[in-house]
This record gives sequence, structure tokens and C-alpha cells, in this order.
Amino acid sequence: MRRVAVCAGILTAGWAMAAESDEDPWMWLEDVTGDRAIGWVKERNAVTETELQSDPRYAGLRDRFAAILNSDAKIPYVTKIGDHYYNFWQDATHVQGVWRRTTLEAYRAPDTTWETVLDLDALSAAEGKRWVWHGASCLPPAYQRCLVSLSAGGSDADTTREFDLPSRAFVPDGFVRPEAKGELSWLDADTVFLTSDFGPGTTTTSGYPRQVRLWKRGTPFATAEVIFEGAADDVSVSAGKDFTDGFAREWVTRGITFYSSETYLRRDGALVKLDVPADANTSSWREWLLVELRSPWTVGAQTFPAGALVAADLEGFLRGKRTFQALFTPTETRSLASFTATRETLVLNLLDQVRSDVVVLRPGANGWSSSPLGGLPSFGAIGVSAVDPDHSDDLWLTVTDFLTPSSLALVTAGKAPETLKSMPTFFSAEGLEIHQEFATSADGTQVPYFLVHRKGLKRNGKTPTLLYGYGGFEVSMTPSYSGTTGTAWLAAGGAYALANIRGGGEFGPRWHQAALKENRHRAYEDFAAVADHLVETGVTKPKHLGAMGGSNGGLLMGNMLTQYPDRFGAIVCQVPLLDMKRYSQLLAGASWMGEYGDPSDPAQWSFIQTFSPYHLARADARYPRVLFTTSTKDDRVHPGHARKMAARLMEQGHDVLYWENLEGGHGGAANNDQRAQMLALAWTFLWQELE
Repeated sequence: MRRVAVCAGILTAGWAMAAESDEDPWMWLEDVTGDRAIGWVKERNAVTETELQSDPRYAGLRDRFAAILNSDAKIPYVTKIGDHYYNFWQDATHVQGVWRRTTLEAYRAPDTTWETVLDLDALSAAEGKRWVWHGASCLPPAYQRCLVSLSAGGSDADTTREFDLPSRAFVPDGFVRPEAKGELSWLDADTVFLTSDFGPGTTTTSGYPRQVRLWKRGTPFATAEVIFEGAADDVSVSAGKDFTDGFAREWVTRGITFYSSETYLRRDGALVKLDVPADANTSSWREWLLVELRSPWTVGAQTFPAGALVAADLEGFLRGKRTFQALFTPTETRSLASFTATRETLVLNLLDQVRSDVVVLRPGANGWSSSPLGGLPSFGAIGVSAVDPDHSDDLWLTVTDFLTPSSLALVTAGKAPETLKSMPTFFSAEGLEIHQEFATSADGTQVPYFLVHRKGLKRNGKTPTLLYGYGGFEVSMTPSYSGTTGTAWLAAGGAYALANIRGGGEFGPRWHQAALKENRHRAYEDFAAVADHLVETGVTKPKHLGAMGGSNGGLLMGNMLTQYPDRFGAIVCQVPLLDMKRYSQLLAGASWMGEYGDPSDPAQWSFIQTFSPYHLARADARYPRVLFTTSTKDDRVHPGHARKMAARLMEQGHDVLYWENLEGGHGGAANNDQRAQMLALAWTFLWQELE
């Protein structure tokens, strides 16, 4: 029920096919797997690889990245399923990956002993496909049957198969959802909720499932009973069951837009719609209805602000009572990043000036009590999640920052956090330091950013500096430890900046909504202001300043290139949106109109075109050199965006590099070797251009 902001979308539509047109001579590059388009891709890949791989830095970076990504010393994050702790793992031996399990005792040991459950490399070899792991959902309380989702090559479209944990094998004649956009989720041992593509009229304009069906074991897939259908122009529908002992409930959600939905409780086959704001994130925990607000809400005699988390007794709410209690109320600097539920508590993960804090809430006869979670560091990004929400109040606690290897601790009530695993030190952080700085945007807004550099930095403008940003979908950019960034950039003398621009979620809904649609320019002004501040404070100069971003952050990069080219010496633009005239017609693009607007509406196109890089590119402009990267298998953000932008810029006479991975999905890579290559190309390019 609780929506999660993601990188420019959550599901996908089918491949777009297009021909050349007078208006857009590069339309043919939208034909994702067409011979002409793939020929162009391979030609551009060869040019980029010849240049960047011949740089003496490239091979060393690629090999070092591969060693980091494949390191056995990385943290194997686990999920408790029944009595075991499960992990999905990729390394040099397990290229596609292995799903494995262990016990808590064994996990505590420095050298954990693992039992293989499913080997994707072996499965790929046996079936002649390169399977990419998309996760597993197991049926409580026995946890013997699971629904395992696999993608061919990394696309969002995937297949789901029923898997038997005791025998560690797929179930003969078990549930199998054919490859499509959609999902299976358990109702009981012989029934699943099903969303998928059943042919014309069963998907939305965004390409997401439009129908929720109930599929009983042993009956044909195509005849599964439709229990709910959304509108054709909705984003998607979904369904699932909360198996909490004593509070089992079935839920159906209609996603109207990316930021609005309807939530239904399913009882005895009937659907009861919850009377909550359409733009709220709605969920339940035990007897409680939880509503996270994106706009102010007056309910009963109370008014709650946007960004608040409120709770009411669910059964009372269904009977008409409207008495809520605020569990969290935001301030100008403090926002709710996420929350998790244990058996007896709600745990809130907060941001205050983009610094983490954790609060534990417990309901009681006299209302809810609140207490801080102790043992936390004063700086760094913190993540919390329940270990076993049905049976304990234990928490997983992750802590990370730019210079300190990430750690994973087990938190048991009344005890100090027990650190179980730590990331190895992949680069020397000696002599490096972190600052939080503030830049003033065009409208006077103070925009925070994090800056990592060597102590005693000479502010003479000569330090190669990389500025990273995203600025969309209420996604917060927080500090994290990256062995690849640290190795390639920080340890080699570069400075790194992470911008918390509007459009993100660092200060709650207001920060995000400040840069929606006609106000999109504010995100770009914020990023440019951070770039200016880095120059004004002597950290760097434009010729030594690079920018990087992906997906919505790729759209950010496209606008830096076309609107603020004098601020940067090089730009890396990854899996980007760039043609904002056609984005809503390509793959999952229609689902993002709540973020950007509808380009088919002339009134909205009038402002969308002001941040459409494909339409802003000019032959007479002087642009910094740019590297575009994308993936043929990206069925979320169409690779045609990057292809067409590169082709248009080259036609205009600009110096452009382009590289497209033929696998990988929206993440750009399907395995660690591909990730190492992709990263090495980007960092080699940045060093070439910014030194």
C-alpha cells in the first residue's frame, strides 16, 4: 500500500517502434532492437570504447572496480524468511548470482557458511537465458512456497515462478506468470493475486497492468477472475495480503497518477474504499490505519500539515470515526524519510537538515509514546528495517557516510546495537573530510550540499570536482560509502559534491512540490547555484567541474548541458529522459506526467519545452563534452532519449561520446563485469576532461 518513490518510474510499457519523420529525423533510433538502430549503437560504442579504453587509466579502473564489486568481503544483506536468513549474491564466480541462506549464528561468524537455494548461473545455462534476479516472496507462516521473479537480461518485464524451499526446486505445474509487466502475490496456498498483460485493453497507457485478478491453482492463467479494473489512463493497479497474525487483511490499490491513488480493503470478496486523501501514502499496521500526507488534511476537527504521519483505529475509521493522532509533524528542516513496523513498535527514520535520526513509537492505553533509538552516530545516513515484524521488535540498522565503510548492526530492545558486518575499506580516507555547505538559488532559497575533499584544500580553483544530483520524485540524496567513487576519484585527489536540490524529498513534500511541472526550473537553478558556489568558494573552476546524474538525474544533466554549459567542463548523462515532447509516449513515460506535465496539452507543453534538452540543443552553442550511457534492455526510460540526443548533438557539430550496454535494464548493467566496464568508462572520461 505504501508507494515508494523510484528512479523515474516503477513499471514499464512495451517497446516503441518509430519511423523517420520530417519533424524528428532521428525518430528511427526509437526502434529499440531494429537493425538500423542497433548498427548505429554498435558504431558509436566502438568509437567510445576505442578512445576511453586506450587511456592507460581505464584498464586499472575496470579491474579495480570488478574486484570491489565482486569482493567476498562486501556486506551480504539478509532477509529473514522462516528460520533462515536469505541473501542474493553476485561475484566473479556467481556472475548472474546465487540465492542462498544461512542461520543467525552462522551469520554472526566472520566467515559465514551459506547454503545455496537457487543458482541463477546454472539456471541460465540450462535454459539458455541470462536471468537477472528480481526477488522472491514467500508464503507465511510455513514459508515453504515462494514466488520467484526473474528478468531476461535485466528489463523490468519479468516472469514469476512458484518455488519450493524444502526441495529447492521450481514446482512442477506450479504458478507461472509469463514474461510481462506485473506480479503475483500470495492470498493462500492455492490462490494468488495476479496482475499482468492479458492483451489489448488490459494495460494502462503507461503499459502497467490495469486489472487485478484472482488466480486459483490448476485453472488457466487467461481465465483468472477479474476482481478489480482501473481506468485506461491510470498508472497501474496492484493487490496484496497483510499476513500479520490477528490482523490479516487484503488490499487493492488503484494508482491513478504517480502521486494519487485509491486504496481498497477487500473483505468477503467485496471492496471497501478508504476515505483518505488521494495523494497520501496509506498503509496499515496491526489495528492502526496509517496515513502519510503529501498535502494538508482537515479530518474531523483536526488539520494536519503536509509531511505529517497520522494514525487512527482502522475498524473505528471504517465505522465512521475520524479521530487521528499525529505520529510525526514536520518542521522547516525536519522530515520523515521512511518508517518500518516491528511486532510492537513503529520506527521512524527522519532527516533533519539531511542528517539522519531515528525515533521509536509505541502505542499504549494513554496514546503513543516516543523515544530516540540510542547508539547512533552523529553523522551519516542511517537505515532501519524490521528483522521479523511478526515475532520480534529487532531491527537491522545500517550506517554509512562518504568516508566510513557501511556497517550492519542488529538492534535488540534494551541492548546496544550489535555490529554484525562491515564493508571493507576499499580506499584510504586518510586526509579526507566532509562538509555540509549551502548555496543560494536564483529565488533566494538555501540549497544544501555535501562536499568531500582533502583536508587543507587549496582553494585555488584547480581541484577536479564532480557534482552529482537527482532532484525528482521526492527521492532524497544522502551520504553513502562508495568504493568505486572513493577509489576512482577521492583517493586520486578529486573532490565530490552531492546536491540536495528541490524536486527531491530531503525536506519532505514541500521540497519536492516546489519543483514540479511549471516549477521544474527551480531544480536546475538549484543545481547551477551549487556549481556556482563551488567556484565562488575556490574549490574548483568550470573547466575542472564535472556533473553526473541518471534517469531523472539524466534529465537534470541534459538541462545543465543546454542551459548552463558555461558551468561545467564535462557531463556524464546516464539512462536519461531528454525528449520531453515524446517522453509520455515512450515505455513507462505516461506514468510520470504528475512530475513533468502532459506534453500533448499545448498549455503544458509551453512550460515543458523549457526543460526539454532535445529541443533546447543548438548548433551555435558551446557545450562541454558529454558522455551518454544507456541500456538497450532499459524498458523503463527508453534508450531512444539518449540515442536521439547524441545523434542531434553530433549532427550540430558537438563533441559527444555515446555508450549503450546491450543488457542491463534501467540500472545500466546486468552483472558486476558490466557495471565495472560502465563505471570505468565514465571515470576515465571525467579524468580526461577535468584534469
